[in-house]
Amino acid sequence: MNIVQGIFEVIFLVNCLVLMGLILLQMSEHSGLGGAFGAGMSNTVFGRDEVKDPKRQLTVVLATVFLALGAVLVIF
Repeated sequence: MNIVQGIFEVIFLVNCLVLMGLILLQMSEHSGLGGAFGAGMSNTVFGRDEVKDPKRQLTVVLATVFLALGAVLVIF
């Protein structure tokens, strides 16, 4: 079981690093630090069209994997 747990931990670590980089990359597109608080949301009335943004979709997938792996690591 230690080998499987080690594999999950490595995948979890890589997922965390990629997720952090992707979030920081998205924040840099929104006027620096002010983008973290919504200052860069002036592209349209309701903000930019995030549904079509592949970075946002990848962030959702990685966040889901993060939560699932976190739950698996707690259980085992």
